[in-house]
Amino acid sequence: MQIVIHQTDHTIGNFTQVYKYIENLVQSQGFQNKIHIFPETFLTGYPLQDLVLQKTFIREYHELLDALKELFAKTDFEDHTAMLIGGIRYDFEENHEIPSNIYNVIYEVTKDSNLNDIYKKCLLPAYDIFDETKYYTPGDSATIWTLGDYKFGLLICEDMWHSKQYAIDPLQLLMDKAQGESLNGVINLSASPWNIDKEDKRLKRASEISKAFDIPFYYVNKVGAEDEIIFDGASFVVNGTAVIAKAKSFVADTMEVEVGPAVKMQKLGAAPQGKHSWESLFGPHIEKTPNGARLRPLSEEKLDAILGAINLGLQDYARKCGMNKFLVALSGGIDSALVLTLVKLFLRPGQEVEAIYMPSKFSAALSWEISEELCKNLGVKLHNVPIKFLHSSVQNLFQDSLEPLSGLADENIQSRLRGAILYARSNQTGAMVINTSNKSELAVGYSTLYGDSVGALSILGDLYKSEVFALSRHINKNFNNIIPAAVIERPPSAELRAEQKDEDSLPPYDTLDMILESYLSYRYDMEDLLKLGLNKTEVERVIKLILNSEYKRQQFCPILKLKDKSFGFGRRVPICKKVDFNLD
Repeated sequence: MQIVIHQTDHTIGNFTQVYKYIENLVQSQGFQNKIHIFPETFLTGYPLQDLVLQKTFIREYHELLDALKELFAKTDFEDHTAMLIGGIRYDFEENHEIPSNIYNVIYEVTKDSNLNDIYKKCLLPAYDIFDETKYYTPGDSATIWTLGDYKFGLLICEDMWHSKQYAIDPLQLLMDKAQGESLNGVINLSASPWNIDKEDKRLKRASEISKAFDIPFYYVNKVGAEDEIIFDGASFVVNGTAVIAKAKSFVADTMEVEVGPAVKMQKLGAAPQGKHSWESLFGPHIEKTPNGARLRPLSEEKLDAILGAINLGLQDYARKCGMNKFLVALSGGIDSALVLTLVKLFLRPGQEVEAIYMPSKFSAALSWEISEELCKNLGVKLHNVPIKFLHSSVQNLFQDSLEPLSGLADENIQSRLRGAILYARSNQTGAMVINTSNKSELAVGYSTLYGDSVGALSILGDLYKSEVFALSRHINKNFNNIIPAAVIERPPSAELRAEQKDEDSLPPYDTLDMILESYLSYRYDMEDLLKLGLNKTEVERVIKLILNSEYKRQQFCPILKLKDKSFGFGRRVPICKKVDFNLD
C-alpha cells in the first residue's frame, strides 16, 4: 500500500480547475490501490475570508461537490483505493441560504463512500493572518480512519499545534481514542503559510507527534501564493526523528510513500504540548554579540528560501490576476536594483519586464550609470524619462496660484510625479507595477504616499534594508555579479534634495533594523531597548516614526509575507490612537 501526497496549487474558487485535477487523477494509470491525500480545503482554496459567505460561491461549490459525486459514482474504485480530500461543509437554516454552521473537514472517497465528511477541524486559529473563528464551527472529536486492514489517525493543520490557548487538545483526543488500536500512521492535511522559520518548526513538531505515537506522520501541505500569503508545500513524512520523504518547496509536487506496518497503541500517555501559537510569532531574530545586539544574519540556506518564496509570490500573484508584463522604476539605489533583478531572474515564457528611470535635478550621474549598467547586465529595456521640467512646472503653478513649494512638500511632489508617470506607462502597456520599498522604510514611513509607495505588489516589504543588501550580495555570488557593485557600495539616498543621504533622517540601517526588529517582533518597549545599549534619542525617534506612519502602511499594496510577524494582513493596528509610550 502506498500513500500519494498531492501537493497542489490552485486558484481560490476555481472549481473547474479542481474538478479537472481530480478527473485526470481518477482516470490515470496507477490510480488504484493507493491512498491519495490532498491539502486542507483543497476543494475551495485557502484562505477564503468573506468569500465563504457569498451566495454565488456557495452555489458553485455545491455544484462542484455534485459533479464530483457523479464522477466518483462512475469510477470503479478497487478495495484498497481511497482519497482523503480537504474541503468545507455547510449546514443551512430552513431557507437553505444562510449557513448555520461551516466546518473545515476531510472528505473520504472509497468504493463504499462518496464524499462523506469523516473529520472536522478542531482548532480554529485566530491570530496573525488567521481568522477562522469568524467563519467556522470547530469539531470536538477524534477520528481513526480505516481502509481494509489499514488504520490512520486524522488531523487538519492547526490540530497538530495544540497549546494552552485552546480548550481541547485534538492530539490527546486522538491518543485516547487510539488506545489499544493498531495504527499505521497519523495523516495531517494542511494549508500552512510559509515564513523563514516555519519549515524547521513543522518538522520538529511532527517529529514530536510521531515519537509520541511511535508511527509515521504524513503531512501534506498546500503550495502557492494567495495575495501576500505564501504556501511553500514542502510536504513530508517523518518517522520519529527521521525524515522519510520530502516534497519540493515552492512548486506543485506529487510524492508516493510506502505505508509501514501497523503498531499497537499502548500506554500512550499525555500528548506532547506545543508552544502557544500567538507567542511563537514573536521569534528571536536578533542576537547579542560582544559589540552589542544586531539583527540576526540570514544564512545562505534562508536566502535561497527567500528567493524561492519571492519567485512563487510574484508569479502566482501575476498568474492569478492575469498579468504577463512587469514595470519597475529604477532610482540608482539598491532596492529598485534588487527588485528589477528578481523580476528578471524569475521571468517565465511569454512574460516581459521594462524599467523606467526618472531623474530630477538632484539625481546623481552615478544613478544613471548604475541603472544603465544593470539593465545591460539583465537585458532589460530602460526608458529615461526626466522629471525636472515637470517639477519646475509644478513649482511655477504653486508659485502663481497657491504659495511656493519648499521643504518636504517640494521633495514629495517629485516622488508623486514619478508615481504618475509610472502608472501612465502601466496603463499604456498593461504592465503590473512592482513596488520597491523595504521593511525599514515602511516601518518608519520613509516613503511618499502616492509616490514611491505605489505598486501592485511589494516583494521586498518584509525585508529590512540590511537584508536587502545581504540578498543582493547573495544574488551576485550566485549569478556572476549581475547587480553593479557601485549600487551596493554607495550610501543610500532618496535624492530629493541636494546631497541628501538616508542617514540624515534615520540612524544607520544596521542600528535601525535592529531597533525595528526588537520593537516589532520582540515587542520590546523603551526600557528593553535601552538595556541593549541603544541611544535613547535614536530609539525615541524611531518609535515615534513607527507610530506616526501607520496611515501610510494602511494604504500600502500587498506585501509578500516572509517573516513570522509582518506588515500587512496579519498586523492590524488602529490609525487613530493615543498610547503612552513613555516618550515625553
